[in-house]
Amino acid sequence: MRQSVTRLQFRTPGRGLTEITRDVAAWVAENGIRTGLVTLHCLHTSASLLITENASSAVWRDLEAWLDRVAPEGGYYAHDDEGPDDMPAHLKSVLTGVNLSIPVIGGRMALGTWQGIFLAEHRRAPHRREVALHLLGE
Repeated sequence: MRQSVTRLQFRTPGRGLTEITRDVAAWVAENGIRTGLVTLHCLHTSASLLITENASSAVWRDLEAWLDRVAPEGGYYAHDDEGPDDMPAHLKSVLTGVNLSIPVIGGRMALGTWQGIFLAEHRRAPHRREVALHLLGE
């Protein structure tokens, strides 16, 4: 059994989804592990990771709109240290999650035809985000 770890950094333009599938796939491929599991972990509390459709941007807009309805900005929260989008960003991160585990089969991530890996930025301002990756297999 072999394993490898790294951290990838991404710049986000502000609230929205940034597809990171190619970056993760390239790292998996360069490690030469044919069968295993790759785990991703977002190192932030106001951003998250998710797998969703990568073909239609309408899916991303609908997802963002739904999250805004579930965790709206406003005077509802005690925690607003960094502004009105602070606590809603934390809630959205909790709802969508910061960890993903994806099987590696034949040296590639086992993603469906229309599935992509996305870093979800829940803050309005651009950020530099970091994702830790751990690959285990043979």
